[in-house]
Amino acid sequence: MDSYLEEQRFQQVMQENMDYLLKLAYLYVKEWPAAEDIVQEVFLTFYQKFEQFEERASLKTYLARITINRCKDYLKSWRYRTHTLTNSFKSPTKRSRNVMIESDEKLELAEAVLELPLKYREVIIHYYFEELSVLEISQLLIISDSTVKTRLRKARSLLKEKLKDGEWEVLVNE
Repeated sequence: MDSYLEEQRFQQVMQENMDYLLKLAYLYVKEWPAAEDIVQEVFLTFYQKFEQFEERASLKTYLARITINRCKDYLKSWRYRTHTLTNSFKSPTKRSRNVMIESDEKLELAEAVLELPLKYREVIIHYYFEELSVLEISQLLIISDSTVKTRLRKARSLLKEKLKDGEWEVLVNE
């Protein structure tokens, strides 16, 4: 009976956090299959080490931290590097991709955010898309809040440069 309750609790945790973690992983690795694999690994790790969760942070924050670490490990891996290299030969030309992006401003913004270096991309994602405060981001990423502010400022500057043809109200006022 006890293992049944644990299994039910684990299923509930998965249902409550699956979408959030998938989106988070995708925003780091930019590939749905890789994001799905990473989230599966996160839940497997959580299931195996559930007793080690000390509840110093919320469960969502704890799972997000594991996901971010797994994403960063993936981005450093040989598998990712070779996959990126082979995809660069198969992907559509930059010109045809730009024609598709121009048809929808949201895609243009998303593309610009995804092209940012990871340290800038992650603060933009957490601040604007996840609507976390600077303090929450600093705790999640284990960096100082002044570093978060600096990265946000630099990321906005990079986005302004990439999106200089359009009027983006969030960036104009920054």
